[in-house]
Amino acid sequence: MLELCPLKFALAELFAQVSDHGRLTLADRYGLLANLLHEDSLTEDERHSIDRLLRATLRGRVKVDPEISILLAGS
Repeated sequence: MLELCPLKFALAELFAQVSDHGRLTLADRYGLLANLLHEDSLTEDERHSIDRLLRATLRGRVKVDPEISILLAGS
């Protein structure tokens, strides 16, 4: 079985990238998934960041992009 492991400081980088571009790519979604699967190791600030991303997506402020990466999408 494939195990997803979050990278140290990856959530902060993911949050900054999504905030800058307004898009949540496939790689970003896998990063969120990896963090959520290791929920017990998240800090309160990291949980709030994930909540903010999800709320922004639900409200349409962040678009879900089918591209795997912003770099491949040609930003």
